[in-house]
Amino acid sequence: MIQTIPLAKLVPSKRNVRRRSDAAADAQLRADIEARGLLQNLIVTANKKPRGTFAVEAGGRRHAALKALADDGKLAADFAVPCLVLDDLGSAVAEASLAENFQKLALNPADECLAFQHFIEQGSDVDGVARRFGVTVRFVEGRLRLASLAPVVFQALADGEITLDIAKAYASTPDRERQAHVFDQMSRGYGGAHPDSIRRMMTQATVSAADPRARLVGEDAYLAAGGRIDRDLFADDTSTRWLDIAILERLANEKMDDAAATLAAETGYAWIRPTLDRYVDWQQTEGLERVELEPAALTDSEQEQVATLEAQAADKIALLENEASSDEDRAQAEVELETIEKAVEAITDKPPVLDEALRPQIGAFLVLGPDGTPRLHQTLYVERTPQEENGPDDADNDAGEPAPRAVGLSQRLTDELAIQRRDILAVHVAADPDFALDLAIFLMVDRKPGHGAERYGSSLSARPPQEPVIGFKTPEAPATLARAETDQALDRSWTTFDTAEARFDAFRALGPDERAAWLGHAVAGSLEASVAGTGTGGCRFHDHLGRLLDIDVAAWWRPTAANFFDKVTKPVMFDALAEIDGPALAARYGNAKKADLAATCEKICAGDFIGEVSTKQAARAWLPAAMLFAPEPGGQADGDPATLPGNADASATELDHVSDVIDRDAA
Repeated sequence: MIQTIPLAKLVPSKRNVRRRSDAAADAQLRADIEARGLLQNLIVTANKKPRGTFAVEAGGRRHAALKALADDGKLAADFAVPCLVLDDLGSAVAEASLAENFQKLALNPADECLAFQHFIEQGSDVDGVARRFGVTVRFVEGRLRLASLAPVVFQALADGEITLDIAKAYASTPDRERQAHVFDQMSRGYGGAHPDSIRRMMTQATVSAADPRARLVGEDAYLAAGGRIDRDLFADDTSTRWLDIAILERLANEKMDDAAATLAAETGYAWIRPTLDRYVDWQQTEGLERVELEPAALTDSEQEQVATLEAQAADKIALLENEASSDEDRAQAEVELETIEKAVEAITDKPPVLDEALRPQIGAFLVLGPDGTPRLHQTLYVERTPQEENGPDDADNDAGEPAPRAVGLSQRLTDELAIQRRDILAVHVAADPDFALDLAIFLMVDRKPGHGAERYGSSLSARPPQEPVIGFKTPEAPATLARAETDQALDRSWTTFDTAEARFDAFRALGPDERAAWLGHAVAGSLEASVAGTGTGGCRFHDHLGRLLDIDVAAWWRPTAANFFDKVTKPVMFDALAEIDGPALAARYGNAKKADLAATCEKICAGDFIGEVSTKQAARAWLPAAMLFAPEPGGQADGDPATLPGNADASATELDHVSDVIDRDAA
């Protein structure tokens, strides 16, 4: 039966099945009992010794919480505790303890979220709710964030379709529309959703607070400039996302420009070019030549110091290699050896010797370190003269001509599209060495004095052509990534030799596939930027190559707000919508602001909208005319070798002959 027993007469039972607890949960329980009192009785049995006391068989955590409150002076020592007193029947008591703990049902996280939200709506604040339930403020804020999930996601949490960790991943950003979109995308997948995958999808088009650009700018400057920050309440501070990348990029570029100007004045270099990258790529060094400098020689004193340190290092290495050395001695030796190596590096890592007469002619790059600190790249450069850049045989090369402005597009955007379209063509040329070989042979033998008016769209000297837009990059574009992978896969073993003769002999020793890959790489790297159609900026020959390679541009490049729609006028966007699904689709967004219209066009061209299947297919295939490889007017070109009698066999015979030569040389 239920009776009240003074707290002082209750002692823990050794038969209680719960052996472990959780400190945070115990703190919550104490706070709950302090706020509302004991809501559930304890289960006890009478002790024989000492008489008058009772053993707590079930409810040990509540008993401990009551004693802790009494010790803190918040309850009286004789506080009357409601208890169910059982007869001591041995195993039956242990069974009751197990059942009392086992049958508890944890509160559904969704119900927990709604409960906290209810208290806030009733006028409580987050701090008060946290104190009342013995939890942290961050815990309450996290549950309130979950209560604000998109309805479809919150319902899935309530129904047990997703776990609490999955729900937290969706709540990493408060954008409910994106939450619903990502949930829909993940629901269509075959594999189970993982919190990390969902969190990555939720934070696309944002920047982490740990990004070097963010560390360079600083949160205060970013917020002062109008930038927005979204803090993930379920992760550490490094998961904070910065939403306005344009503001961050502007501030970062300004800081890098200021740092470059300061360093240029301090070093006396002719120029210092800042970049937000951690490295300097080949595009940035276009038109530049590396300056080879001799390392500074060590003084006699420095040589003596290095010799002494190296002798000490040898002693530590001997100790490490000695099997009789203790673990403590080995650990100490490793620490001392690392210190010695740093001391040697500090002496020997001296800047190269620079002729002061050369200083006003050279320049360097200022890169951004992973910790957000601008660093002067150690490699120095000097600008090539125009004659060195073009060479004596490039007088008829029209690569430097500015691309024409396409109808409805700015000159800058036309040039950017030309570069991206060229990269797509380059990927396909590099992937087909046989085609690249045919193209290389043709360009070498067909460039005759009488053909100077023809534009081939290639520099063939294997020197990268001058880009119409300096510094324009697309690091995440599929074509750019594919070109980088192709470049990394090249066999560069022959490049390590000192002389041209040795490098040439080593190159010839490569297999036919390795040499063919270099051929594709060289020809692809010579391709100039062009847009579709005729004119000085267009290149009919590139269009012809694109048709022969059957390039599907839409599979490699999609128009987005960042790379296209933000850079065109509203009429151009309306024309695009009309081409996709007629005037009705364009009229639907007639009153939209330019920024909203650009974002809408991006979603539509990605197929991310509700519509007919045929309309979505047209949207996913739509491209601005400048990015197309224009079809041949009137069908097959008269000059296409495939239409000439006997040419296919002749071409195959010539290619077989070249392949035989490569194979014979390799043998």
